[in-house]
Amino acid sequence: MFTERSGLIVWVTDTKPARNLERYGTVHYISKKMQYVAMYVHADKLEDTMRNLQRLPYVKKVERSYRNEIKTEYTSNMADKTRFYSL
Repeated sequence: MFTERSGLIVWVTDTKPARNLERYGTVHYISKKMQYVAMYVHADKLEDTMRNLQRLPYVKKVERSYRNEIKTEYTSNMADKTRFYSL
């Protein structure tokens, strides 16, 4: 049902033409101060999209986001220390 997406950080020289990045994927955020665009693209087309984005004249650098590879499920293997600190 849901397609697998990967995040990209695209560093640009100007944010005005950066609005055209919508044709490559979903633009999530455009930072005018730091001159970057956070966007999501289909995971199966990631390499082709990165290559096409790098060819654009207003793009300085394209970085892949590793957010989906970070473990977000945590386990508490440590003992509860609240009994030591109670009065």
